[in-house]
Amino acid sequence: MKANARDIRAALERASSDYRLYLLHGPDASTAAELAGLLGTAMGPEAERVDLDGSMLKNDPARLADEAASLSLFGGARYIRVSGIGEESAEAIATLLAADRAGNPVVAIAPTAKATGKIVKLAIESRAALAFACYEPSSADAERIAAGLAREHGLRATSDAARRIAAAAGNDRAIMLREIEKLALFLDAAPDRPADLDDAAIDAVGADLGEAEQTRLVEALIDGHSAVLGQELDRAAEAGTSPIPWLRAIGRRLLALAEMRADIDAGGAVDAVLKRHRVFFREEAATTRALRRWSAPMLARALDRVRQAQRDIMAPANAGTVLADRAVAEIARGVERRG
Repeated sequence: MKANARDIRAALERASSDYRLYLLHGPDASTAAELAGLLGTAMGPEAERVDLDGSMLKNDPARLADEAASLSLFGGARYIRVSGIGEESAEAIATLLAADRAGNPVVAIAPTAKATGKIVKLAIESRAALAFACYEPSSADAERIAAGLAREHGLRATSDAARRIAAAAGNDRAIMLREIEKLALFLDAAPDRPADLDDAAIDAVGADLGEAEQTRLVEALIDGHSAVLGQELDRAAEAGTSPIPWLRAIGRRLLALAEMRADIDAGGAVDAVLKRHRVFFREEAATTRALRRWSAPMLARALDRVRQAQRDIMAPANAGTVLADRAVAEIARGVERRG
């Protein structure tokens, strides 16, 4: 069945026995990871967690149903978390949903699955599954999310504070939550002892990731300036910021260029394409330069690499920021070699 945000969160928070599969699909890997974590919390700290991925299920489609029906090694609660699945896992999903029994819930993250794809269709058509599409929230939605998270932690956020937190986190819910937790600790706030959250508190904790710094990092990659990119990555590391916001900013820039590149390849004039896509006049020169340098295949490969870096960082027991640094450095070097 298809779920809305409230339904999927409620079902995961109580580990509802009504569903054997929770399918989280769509490009917002951060939201998917945060939702998947709710199931782990609901199952309890002693629950056994089994981690699988799409390649495992492709090679052994019956394994998912087998794991869902197996008893825990220690006789306690057990659940399965599957990362990075796509259409190659359709047989495994179908087998799970058709199985006679599946006592252990499965939460699956499918960042590349399309809403019209087979695995999403299987989940939507089954009463034993919930499917939820994870898309990056708009700026307005992200501000509301930030304000809501702040309230949950006893913080009365001003509109400016909520906006700054959302922008600093790149509209990423998980990062917003971490920043708000730091702010609540700094202000000694809790639901039973609320405190005001304003610009002064954010400045004191240093929750902002400057837009100027983020823009320089993005443009260094797009222009293929490896040395400049290295400097900006060092600055980001020194500030202790998560790479997710600037990875998302790079992704948005690559996607915008890809859409413009497609229009140009279809015969559109550069000036007309810039106007159609409402490129700010101060960015026209840089955008024109980028469109000359980047081909459609280059943009597609780079976008895939950036999205994979986001997924890798959100995965359990990952190598952290080095994954993002390596991905963007390799992209920049490729652009630099192209000249």
